[in-house]
Amino acid sequence: MNTAVDVILIGILAAVWLAAGMLADGMSAVGSARQLRRRAGLLSALVVAGVAVFAAVPIISGMVPGLSAAPTAALLPAVPAFVVLTATIRRLGWVRRGSGAFATAPLTPVPPALRAAAAHPLLAAPLQVTGLAALAGLPIAAGAVALPGGQATAVAGIAVITTVLAVALIGIRAGLRHSRLAPLVLAPLDRDREKIPAGVVR
Repeated sequence: MNTAVDVILIGILAAVWLAAGMLADGMSAVGSARQLRRRAGLLSALVVAGVAVFAAVPIISGMVPGLSAAPTAALLPAVPAFVVLTATIRRLGWVRRGSGAFATAPLTPVPPALRAAAAHPLLAAPLQVTGLAALAGLPIAAGAVALPGGQATAVAGIAVITTVLAVALIGIRAGLRHSRLAPLVLAPLDRDREKIPAGVVR
């Protein structure tokens, strides 16, 4: 078993997805449409790089003599990465197209609807969970979880509980932030309704 290669592969996998999660976390706080579009483009590139690393793990580990723990470690972030490919990519595309609509006025402040879309839980949370799961796979790649008997079970239980709690915190935080920004989308509509005289049908 080439432990160094396994650790490097899973380390790169974790680094790419953690970077994507941190970049997505700050998307809703940008000041202009140009900055949002730039971040969305960079985030798309990081997702592509993360998928490429996923594909490289079994290829490189198969080329190295001996058994490899990297494919097993890469299974942990595979599920949230699937959510990224099925849900996050689509929402990221919406943000890119929405910010691209302001190409002629790149310094335009981000509209509330676009800011709320950038803060949607299905955009940042799956990326952050994928990075966290890849980070949790490092001990597997390093062979650190190969403990005898009950110790292995205890370590696995602690890891599972810690991961579940971290995922729950990420989801709650993303949901609270989105719920804080979502009312700003409806505020202009409410003000327009208040301006309509009584008895007038719009």
